[in-house]
Amino acid sequence: MSVYAVNLVARRTLRDPDFARRLGDDPALALEQFDLEEEERDALLAGDVAALYAMGAHEYLLMGLARREVLGLDLPTYSDRIRTAEPRLDY
Repeated sequence: MSVYAVNLVARRTLRDPDFARRLGDDPALALEQFDLEEEERDALLAGDVAALYAMGAHEYLLMGLARREVLGLDLPTYSDRIRTAEPRLDY
């Protein structure tokens, strides 16, 4: 499984306000353009940042979803959910 597409969604959400609006209005439709695995898509739609992080997504990029308040996320919710993730030592 590659998380490149998840990181791309998160980065684009942060940098492209129009895409962030579309993601907020109709998340499933907005995500169709990305080559996501079913597990990745489901986790994004659920705002499950801990699962996305466990899959290898970058926590800073995932925070962009919360900053734009999409996928049921805001900064306090992101903070609560990411704290449940197992630490990754991939450096």
